[in-house]
Amino acid sequence: MFLRTTTTVLTATAALLSAGGLSASAAHAPNGGWQKFGDDIKSGISGLALTGGGHERGAAHALVVRDNKKPGENRVARITYRAGAGADAGADRSADVEPLTWTGTSEPIDLEAIEAVPGSPGEYVALASRGLVYHLKVTGTDAQVLDTSPLPSIAEGDDYESFALTARHGKLAAVWADRGAGKKRPATLHAAPFSFNKYGEADFGPVTTSRFRAPYPTGEVRHASDISVTASGRLMISSAADAGDDGPFSSAVLDAGKLSVSRSGKVRLSVDNSPDVVRKFKGFKIEAVECVPGSGGKALLGTDDENLGGSVNSASVCGK
Repeated sequence: MFLRTTTTVLTATAALLSAGGLSASAAHAPNGGWQKFGDDIKSGISGLALTGGGHERGAAHALVVRDNKKPGENRVARITYRAGAGADAGADRSADVEPLTWTGTSEPIDLEAIEAVPGSPGEYVALASRGLVYHLKVTGTDAQVLDTSPLPSIAEGDDYESFALTARHGKLAAVWADRGAGKKRPATLHAAPFSFNKYGEADFGPVTTSRFRAPYPTGEVRHASDISVTASGRLMISSAADAGDDGPFSSAVLDAGKLSVSRSGKVRLSVDNSPDVVRKFKGFKIEAVECVPGSGGKALLGTDDENLGGSVNSASVCGK
């Protein structure tokens, strides 16, 4: 997910990620620097967005969404990530998770993505798997729904796990995807101009689409488990596979194409026929990727490892 917020917050976050995070060797080491933010199926991370909450002593703040479905189960939480304080350090991460209260509508079912709205501090877009878009305002411990609207171009069988916003020339664009499933169903990426109407509803312009297959993992892969857009417009897509609620899990982050926005606001989506596998992650099911501007290509990654809970790490996967 591509976040534009205040210069102070971005600079602090970029410095944090540059100082720590996942190295190439750590990606395959035990724990690998991953910080756990929950130990059960209710605490996985299905989407992540950096916030404007500032920093303190090498910490970055983010909102995460969870794909819970039953009443009373947490949907949105605020977390604090500290580079270099991995799960192997034995730190108690429960103190760094603050559940937020969902207000304004009934609790959503199966939230899969969250994205900060560029230029609107405290506002976010969250997406449920069936294509319902929630415009949120986060204040204190409340996540208030300002309005809801469906994605355009929803097709039968679509299952959405990704949503990203980018700002160019004062214009917003959105990109999202049906996740796809294995060999028979590639992911379908969509992109469109984006804004909010006077009622606060998400307003999408003309939609362009493209198909996408991840070369890794194989088997019952979710070809697009999340999307982020770099400062240069590159599409970074995570893919993920699992063999059940206890794993094993595997994931990758891929450089998959480009999203461009003209000065007039026209959106162009280009998906590579042979996407580049930037890095593989064995043992983790990545469902959140957030490239951080000004960090030299770092991203925050979040996992939904089902019965094993959710974890966060940083990695150099977004290029320059």
